[in-house]
Amino acid sequence: MTAPRRRTRRSRIPLPSRIKRADARVAARINRRTTGAFSDGFWRTLTRAADHGKLWFAAAAVLVALGRPRAAVRGLASLGLASLVANLVGKRLVGGERPALTSIPIARRLERSPTSPSFPSGHTSSAVAFATGAGLEWPAAGAALAPLAAGVGYSRLHTGAHWLSDVAGGAAIGAGAAIALKAVAPALRRSIPREAPTAQTIGLPSPETGEGVFIVANPGSGRGVGNPAPGPLLAERLPKAHVHELGDGDDIGEVIARALRSEEPPTVLGAWGGDGTVAAVAHHARAAGLPLLVFPGGTFNHFAKAAMLDTVDSTLAALASGTGREVDVAELEFADGGTVTVLNTASVGIYPSFVEEREKHEKRLGKPIAALLAAVRVVRRGSPLQVEIDGKPRQVWSVFVGVDRYYPVTVAPIERRRLDDHLLDVRILFADGRPRTRGAVALAFGGRTDAFVARLPFLQGPPALDARTATEITIAADGDDPGYAHDGEASTTTPGDPKRLRIRLRPSALRVYSPRE
Repeated sequence: MTAPRRRTRRSRIPLPSRIKRADARVAARINRRTTGAFSDGFWRTLTRAADHGKLWFAAAAVLVALGRPRAAVRGLASLGLASLVANLVGKRLVGGERPALTSIPIARRLERSPTSPSFPSGHTSSAVAFATGAGLEWPAAGAALAPLAAGVGYSRLHTGAHWLSDVAGGAAIGAGAAIALKAVAPALRRSIPREAPTAQTIGLPSPETGEGVFIVANPGSGRGVGNPAPGPLLAERLPKAHVHELGDGDDIGEVIARALRSEEPPTVLGAWGGDGTVAAVAHHARAAGLPLLVFPGGTFNHFAKAAMLDTVDSTLAALASGTGREVDVAELEFADGGTVTVLNTASVGIYPSFVEEREKHEKRLGKPIAALLAAVRVVRRGSPLQVEIDGKPRQVWSVFVGVDRYYPVTVAPIERRRLDDHLLDVRILFADGRPRTRGAVALAFGGRTDAFVARLPFLQGPPALDARTATEITIAADGDDPGYAHDGEASTTTPGDPKRLRIRLRPSALRVYSPRE
């Protein structure tokens, strides 16, 4: 088939011949299909609704009514920028002729055929810009609007108003405009006052200069984020404390065991490092019945932040005042009888890979877009797990277990607000019988968005994300070893046989230094 001529007098950059040929093949395939009067009428109505942005102004009004004015404003601002680029740059530089009316079935033709240059599709650029812009402020809105934006793009093909390359170009311009606007004008976040830990304060030893304090320091933790070297700082601030900096081959358990067998065993165990280091020291502090002193020396320091220990100074102030709290932890038990202490979270499946992939892109793209990109990638290359959860066989993408409640209600929550809820927060992302698309959407944006997506004709079904609370959960692998992760540390092998994990809540089981409110 010979591709139709696409250049006009206003076109300065002609499209390559291979793209024109691909456009002609796609158009011929769409035009050959018999879709019926209802389908043809639907696509004509949708494309007319998007004329002059009317559909998106209506969507903006709905967002305002839902209490999301910032999502509406960013969506409309993105639409405006995309329209400017599409009309003043794209159509003038590329342009091209639209599909010939004689090739389009009569039932699909628009009442008024567009006369402006073909490339890019202004309808598509506006649709994608608004959906992306709104989604950058409110991910649930982006997920809800994405199918509508995709429908507008297809309607331009179905009605013969554009070629496939026009629609693809318009989508790229729309998404690019929204992301560029996000980079230039980041979202203003509401100031949310931070709540103090809810566990009641208790009295603990208060050796201001460090008498009886044994600190395990991981000098490699958090060095890429500007944390100071632990040795010199601790020597200056706690001159009588004993600090052991971990070296190659050091085992935290053996290091602490030697300290406890010494002539002057410690009365306080400390940890300088990330969540993995802190969790390892906490395990031995629990076993020895000693309070834990936490220095935020890692990259994220989730547990330290939950305990109001954002800085070294806050930790030292808590030590000097002798104040602390009894906080919840969990115990991860394996089939061979071994256990580890979980301070924050434990998981099975693709959750650790998702978090790692999201963190690669979120500074550049923002968390909502980075989350969607990461979810699509890990779901596409991963495989569901065959597991038993509390004795019931299920096919899942991941199981997340948090100590106390986590927010928001997604597969990958990021904030722990309490230290004494006395429960486990369980999030299960089911895979059995559901499209991968459902898994990716629920992984990226959570239960509310998944509930909306579940109503779409091609993705219907029960929710993919189950959020529940418990005090104990057992996960047994049915097949290959799924591995596990806890507190930022991942393992591809699960000790013992069968491959089973039992996670139990241990309420108020750890004494931790923490400042007063």
